[in-house]
Amino acid sequence: MGKRPTIQMVADRAGVSRGTVDRVLNNRSYVKAEVRTRILAAMQELGYVSPRDAHQRVLSESRFSPIRLGVILPNWPDDHFRNEVQRGIQTARAELTDFHVDVMLCHCQTDIPGEVIELLDQLVADGAQGIAMCAIANIAIEAKIDQLAAQGIPTITFNSDLPNSKRLCFIGQDYRRSGRIAAELMSKCIDPKGKILAAVGNLEFDGHRTRLDGFCERMHELGFDNGQIEIVETFNDYHTTYRKVLESLSRCPDLSAIYMANQSVAGCTEAIHAATPKARIRVICHDISESTKRLLRSGDVDLAISQDIYQQGYLPLILLRDLLQKGKSPAAQQPGSNISIFCAENL
Repeated sequence: MGKRPTIQMVADRAGVSRGTVDRVLNNRSYVKAEVRTRILAAMQELGYVSPRDAHQRVLSESRFSPIRLGVILPNWPDDHFRNEVQRGIQTARAELTDFHVDVMLCHCQTDIPGEVIELLDQLVADGAQGIAMCAIANIAIEAKIDQLAAQGIPTITFNSDLPNSKRLCFIGQDYRRSGRIAAELMSKCIDPKGKILAAVGNLEFDGHRTRLDGFCERMHELGFDNGQIEIVETFNDYHTTYRKVLESLSRCPDLSAIYMANQSVAGCTEAIHAATPKARIRVICHDISESTKRLLRSGDVDLAISQDIYQQGYLPLILLRDLLQKGKSPAAQQPGSNISIFCAENL
């Protein structure tokens, strides 16, 4: 009989320390997505099951009643960001199957608040006992979450918060801080009198608005005035981003830098090439997709600020399961995911 797989064997196979494996086993957020994936693959290859999980699986049939959880995703394009969140959801769904947890996933087709409320009602009608969601900040949606809380149906927000609602907690980055970091980096790349374009996705999302607020707040502290910063809203759409960046460059041919607080970075860089192919415009963006990596390597993007998108899909379902089956309430203030800065040399 072969030796039973140990945590050290998993660490050796994944090329990490025992402590890093332990952080993954305990669902802590400060492990890079690619490292987490490597560790989970090593566990699967070795057939490793932690003592806690082995014990819980033995007891699951008798201890835990079946529960249903709902997830609502916004009207995101089918891109790296959405795929990473869904990968986290699918991992959590697979892990929770042994504990009789059924996960129902809904996608919004629009940014209309009424659609979110209809999906919440449908999930409850289908038996959802807890809900994880990312939605625009809207008073009707917040009121609906409060109503569900009064009915004993908890909600956890992820990626973009609804801080004025009675949601249990928020899973995501400290967006104000990430915006301030982007401003700090930007200020070191351009002349103090330089003009900046800030392109944000959708200001109705708390995460987008808070990130922009942090950026503008820090730029003002560093001596940049309102007249130096133009703000456009592009709704994470490639064509809208391309058009609005092109229009801005036409109005301000001496633009020094562009802050991309949305997902359509390629639309921005292609507009720069179309308008001013020889100009050197600094570009700072968020999140590390394959497209962003190519733009960093080509020099079209100078710096990118990352977040743990996978964890935002994974952790809300784990926390809801812990609450509903174990009675373990999550901390109202969850730790924000790591903020890492990437350039062409450290990808």
